[in-house]
Amino acid sequence: MFVRNHMTAPVVTIQPDLPFQEALRIMREKHFRRLPVIDKNGRLIGIVSERDLLYASPSPASSLSVWEVNYLLSKIKIDRLMSTSVISTNPETTVEDAAHLMVEHKIGGLPVVDDQNRPIGIITETDIFRTFVSMFGGGQPGLRLTLSVPRQKGVLASLAQAVFELGGNILSVGSFPIEDDTDAAGLVIKVQDVSEQQLIDKLESLGDHVVDARECC
Repeated sequence: MFVRNHMTAPVVTIQPDLPFQEALRIMREKHFRRLPVIDKNGRLIGIVSERDLLYASPSPASSLSVWEVNYLLSKIKIDRLMSTSVISTNPETTVEDAAHLMVEHKIGGLPVVDDQNRPIGIITETDIFRTFVSMFGGGQPGLRLTLSVPRQKGVLASLAQAVFELGGNILSVGSFPIEDDTDAAGLVIKVQDVSEQQLIDKLESLGDHVVDARECC
């Protein structure tokens, strides 16, 4: 799963001389929370977020008149508000690596650029959430199992064989670390067309421990 398959494209960009109010209007009309900023050659030079623009807005307690406020705001350009330290990615990056970048840098979105540093899309936390839901079969009916399994070769093969022998179909599989246990790993699987108790009994007989089992959706 790559960024190119989950990014929003084409991306809406702005230039650094755009007035503050116009950028805020674009964000509100299109329900964006950030806009990449490009130079006259179309290359990425910054990014501005909704938070940046709201911080620049005057306080309601301001003693200025509405005309004075509007005049002052019309003078503020994006180049005074944008961040020039832009964390970006490319379309061939894996979704999980893009998500790691967002977590590491505490940001909600990444401009996606080509080899000329020109924005071709944007991937946001919402896109990552949608991908996560898809990977785990969210919204699809099935039996969801959380397992603690031995950390050894062949575990997934044995699990898949067990589901097959019971006439089931695996919708999704995900793994996660188990804290303070170097001998076991965590798995989450979602299956269809199989008896819950039969599958639990089969997996327990293989040495897997069923932590949780529930019918979803």
